[in-house]
Amino acid sequence: MSQKSWIEQNFSRRECCYIIPSSKDPHRCLPGCQICQQLIRCCCGRLVGQHEGPAPGLSPASSRAGLTMGVGESGADPQGSWNVERHTRCSPTDAYGIIEFQGGAHTYRSKYARVSYDSRPDLLLQLMVKEWQMELPRLLISVHGGLQNFELHPKLKQVFSKGLIKAALTTGAWIFTGGVNTGVVNHVGNALKEHASRSSHKICTIGIAPWGVIENRGDLVGQDVVSPYQTLSNPLSKLNLLNSLHSHFILVDDGTVGKYGAEAQLRRELEKHIALQKIHTRMGQGVPVVGLVAEGGPNVIVTVLEYLLEEPPVPVVVCEGTGRAADILAFLHKNTDDTGELCDGLHDEIVGTIKKTFNFSHGQAMHLLQTLLECMRRKELITVFHTGSEDHSDVDLAILTALLKGTNFSSADQLNLALAWDRVDIAKNHVFVYGQHWMVGALEKAMLDALVMDRVDFVKLLIENGVSMHKFLTITRLEELYNTKNGPINPTLYYLVRDVKKSHLPPDYKITLIDVGLVIEFLMGGAFRSMYTRKRFRLLYHNLYGQHRKFKTSTSSAMLQTNTSQIFNHRHQLFNPNLSEQESQTRHNHFLKTAQPYKRKASVDNTRQRKQKMSTASGVGVTLDGSDPECSCFAYPFNELLAWAVLMKRQRMAMFFWQHGEESLAKALVACKLYRSLAGEAKQSEAVEDSSEELKQYSTEFGQLALDLLDQSFRQDERMAMKLLTYELRNWSNFTCLKLAVSSRHRPFVAHTCTQMLLADMWMGRLNMRKNSWFKVILSILMPPSILMLEYKSKAEMSHIPQSEELHQMGQEEREHRAAATRDIPMEVFSNGSAADGGESGHKEEEGIWIRPSGLSLSRRIYEFYHAPIVKFWFNTLAYIGFLMLFTYVVLVKLQQLPSVQEWFVILYLFMSAIERVRERIEDNTSWGRGLLWGHTRNPRQVTC
Repeated sequence: MSQKSWIEQNFSRRECCYIIPSSKDPHRCLPGCQICQQLIRCCCGRLVGQHEGPAPGLSPASSRAGLTMGVGESGADPQGSWNVERHTRCSPTDAYGIIEFQGGAHTYRSKYARVSYDSRPDLLLQLMVKEWQMELPRLLISVHGGLQNFELHPKLKQVFSKGLIKAALTTGAWIFTGGVNTGVVNHVGNALKEHASRSSHKICTIGIAPWGVIENRGDLVGQDVVSPYQTLSNPLSKLNLLNSLHSHFILVDDGTVGKYGAEAQLRRELEKHIALQKIHTRMGQGVPVVGLVAEGGPNVIVTVLEYLLEEPPVPVVVCEGTGRAADILAFLHKNTDDTGELCDGLHDEIVGTIKKTFNFSHGQAMHLLQTLLECMRRKELITVFHTGSEDHSDVDLAILTALLKGTNFSSADQLNLALAWDRVDIAKNHVFVYGQHWMVGALEKAMLDALVMDRVDFVKLLIENGVSMHKFLTITRLEELYNTKNGPINPTLYYLVRDVKKSHLPPDYKITLIDVGLVIEFLMGGAFRSMYTRKRFRLLYHNLYGQHRKFKTSTSSAMLQTNTSQIFNHRHQLFNPNLSEQESQTRHNHFLKTAQPYKRKASVDNTRQRKQKMSTASGVGVTLDGSDPECSCFAYPFNELLAWAVLMKRQRMAMFFWQHGEESLAKALVACKLYRSLAGEAKQSEAVEDSSEELKQYSTEFGQLALDLLDQSFRQDERMAMKLLTYELRNWSNFTCLKLAVSSRHRPFVAHTCTQMLLADMWMGRLNMRKNSWFKVILSILMPPSILMLEYKSKAEMSHIPQSEELHQMGQEEREHRAAATRDIPMEVFSNGSAADGGESGHKEEEGIWIRPSGLSLSRRIYEFYHAPIVKFWFNTLAYIGFLMLFTYVVLVKLQQLPSVQEWFVILYLFMSAIERVRERIEDNTSWGRGLLWGHTRNPRQVTC
């Protein structure tokens, strides 16, 4: 159904169909009298001549005799009382579309629709949300005030405008007003005008005005049209212009002209219906409604009482100093007790003020005073704002705190409201108050909502108030974060999952962590292996969430105990890598100087006790520690959340998680690489909106963070900074920061002085040469005995250079051999300790060629020489030169029937070169990164990218 047909089907207009003169002394004259046509008004407010067609229900004779002779359909005397339902007729609306305001410095456009006063509120909300494409509000601010123009103090005007706009912007609120450019609406329009001049973001301001009081309303008649509307007022007219700063207008028609009140009931019903809508899809609270009163007449006081008597009640904010009704409400709020009783001696003063302000009689003033006192009986729902207040420094704070204290929400619900409004200041100052007891579940739910809704400040606030991310982040919650449809989402992730799975995915497909692991491996490239795709994690995942999540009771106890123990071991190796590192028999990294023999035994005993405890558990083999298996948490939650934020393209959240947790340098480089790969995929994808440049910008930001962090570390401790570059990261597939930088093509990082110094040291290996290194190396290659003349670095000098497992094992064996030799020394040696030491020392000086201060054995010297990258380079270079010479010889010399030795050497060299290239490609799929590192090491003094 088109927009045109839907609006005309569901909304109507009202036209007066019975002419009932409003004069008590009707004018009687001949039919067609121009006096009757131009001077006599109907009770609807129109002149007799402005009615469309003859009045139904009047006979021709009655029409000719006089206008007062008509009888309505009900048979009642139409002059008794004019009624909208009986004396108007409905027809499809004839005015909706877009208003184009003209006559000002700027041209503003607003959507509008003319509707009947009895229109259904659900249809009106559908009109705004579906047809006008408005987002549901998270707060509804209903502004009430007088129709008369009034002046505000400059300071109060500035505070009112700034606070109202801030409340609407920060909370995503709708603002309801009267719509016409008079009184308080004029001040709201001025606030919107100041905002429009500074920002292109348009606030949803809905003007609900009576159709019959609008100046030039005939210009708006038209179905789905753009209607030019002049904003120049007519000083002689009693009608009012629409305010051009509103975004939408609902023009309520009850068949009257020049009369207010038709919109009041419809506005209230619409507010009630909006309050029933969910503030957010993840929250159960409805949209909160608050009334804002500035100035106003007696009808505003009645409206305030209606708000307070609603169920649930609507809190009201009164702006003191704006005049009339607002000032009277503020005065009584200060001068009444908690029960609403007026202080002694103020009764007559209040009555006199009411009579003077509203020009009321004594009886009318007494009646209005009773209404005011009735309001004061619920004064806890009224918040008075005045400039200079310590409690409410701005209108937006007064509005939001009024909602918190004026409702019966629990602390968790108040936190959800502040979260939905994205007002962390409200949560910090009014929700997280001293002495407030919080349930862990409520805070963790708020944390999940904050992550889904991309509320970075709330995530920080919740962490500061006791939320442990180690306990919060479980497999279930992490998967929920990857599958959320709220907040910023990255459509590229869905297509990447489809590509790595190589199958069509249904629209409601739920992304698993194993899918995420495949995507991360694809984006990181090379030999990177995600934790989510490892066998241990797959086993744990499928046992927890797969088809065998619950085992049958008939399962044998032996099999159950075996599965339980296996799952437990995998779980602890996965989520507690430090414990696994202590228990494993693999050799420690060279940074770990000491072992921990007792901790391992304790850990084994603890594991055995927990296995025994689990073996006695009932029936469910996947239950860990007797609790829900879904509570399995990650050892490094900030790493997992950083990857989630990057893949979901939530840059501020990714920056926040980079600041928390361990391995900041590695996390920055990983984020840089992931963003760069995502940018490449987004650029190649035709189905995804082009966001390549944005992703590249995010990659650059993380790359700069990594570079700054490396520079700062290098300035503080050069050797430790080099260790950071070569430390194997267990959480990131045993990659090093240097390898991550190369794979992400971070040229400034690789060109940094720290990286260049490290590459230079790695290039030389353990050889300690500063000058003529190429000559010494070539000489040693051609004359192997000269290897013993070379100098080698000490162990301390090599501490920042990574070693292979073979080298580490060789050093370990040498240390064990030296320790064994020390144990075998006879006691007689120590009896003549000084002489023996001196003799030995002299002997060493004489045999300086064989034993150097570095303490390396002959075999270790030869090994270290031939494994130095510079030696491999020159060895390969000399071999290549020899190959070229032999190849030239083979080409120039006549070939024999049988291959010569030279030919076999050339064939063997080519064959071995091909095998080496294949080996390199198998070892690392990122041939670009391998080639880049190899190209850098060819000239260690200056590496350029």
